[in-house]
Amino acid sequence: MSNFFDIKANPSKAYTSFAVLGIVLVLFPFVAANFGNSWVRIIDFALLYIMLALGLNIVVGFAGLLDLGYIAFYAVGAYMAALLASPQFAVVLESFVNTYPAVGHFLVWVFGPEIAQTGLHLSVWIIVPLAAALAGFFGALLGAPTLKLRGDYLAIVTLGFGEIIRIFMNNMNSPVNFTNGPQGINMIDPIRIFGVSLAGEAGSNATVHFGFFSLPSVNAYYFLFLALCIGIIFVSLRLQDSRLGRAWVAIREDEIAAKAMGINTRNIKLLAFSMGASFGGVSGAMFASFQGFVSPESFSLVESIVVLAMVVLGGIGHIPGVILGSILLAALPEVLRHSVEPVQNLLFGKILIEAEVLRQLLYGLAMVLIMLNRPAGLWPSPKHEDRITSSNDTPAAA
Repeated sequence: MSNFFDIKANPSKAYTSFAVLGIVLVLFPFVAANFGNSWVRIIDFALLYIMLALGLNIVVGFAGLLDLGYIAFYAVGAYMAALLASPQFAVVLESFVNTYPAVGHFLVWVFGPEIAQTGLHLSVWIIVPLAAALAGFFGALLGAPTLKLRGDYLAIVTLGFGEIIRIFMNNMNSPVNFTNGPQGINMIDPIRIFGVSLAGEAGSNATVHFGFFSLPSVNAYYFLFLALCIGIIFVSLRLQDSRLGRAWVAIREDEIAAKAMGINTRNIKLLAFSMGASFGGVSGAMFASFQGFVSPESFSLVESIVVLAMVVLGGIGHIPGVILGSILLAALPEVLRHSVEPVQNLLFGKILIEAEVLRQLLYGLAMVLIMLNRPAGLWPSPKHEDRITSSNDTPAAA
């Protein structure tokens, strides 16, 4: 499959394949909308998962650092968007006034009485770089104490970090109400491009109007997320082929040898955590603006495991494989959710196993079978040095 997209080996075939793929991606939401907007919405979330998986691929696939708390950076980006693009900031100022009057009145004086009434409503294009920077900072914060840890120990520490962030979000509603606790934050502003809301204006029935052209809100978000995914894929490809990317692979294969060759493993590892986390922050900000609501339940350990499964299932360290794994694991459960009950009614005349139970069963069974038969993933890297296999753990035969 990779031969169709190999520009160096066969440029004409590669450019033709990219042109066909581009046409399919542009036409997809308009075709899928005929079967209901829910299918386009499923792919919108799949695109968000692609951003997440590509960020985790830097940490796990390139640098070989097992991270089970990656969803924490998704939460950081989402809550930053929620705080800066909703009335929640006014609630924070009110909490300061009630709890710490001196600090509260000073903050009201700094931000002004209008913000104290309505909250901050910054543009998402200001929030996105802030979310990437803050998530990158938290990534470095996570990486700093784990520099000497490997394998299971690193996984446990990162798992604990992810749970700490989720519990913080769940409990930061007193004495100052930053996150509104388990109730979450709602009324988050939708994304606006050139003054046009991608959620559609009031009374438009979720239809976005660009001059004489109109399309459903889910389609507008689809094209935005697709553009962001293309940008993140481009950055990932440039990182993979760069000196930094080869340093990550060297650390993954043999950290002691990499250090002996003069690679500053401490800084390179911190860069991997920080850059991977920044992708998660961008995806989180997009999720909050798209959903209009965030709560701690969206950032559980299960979500981290799902994103890690996308990377491993598709082909760890291989960008096209990671994209394939993300699409399959984000869309396949929803397809099963819509199909398992009708199939049971057709075969048995009644529902023997509930849709949710059977969906999880088939989902897990498919992953077990694929990992037994394709341990390198569905679409592993064609280059042996970029592919993680069991042979990397054993010395080569003489």
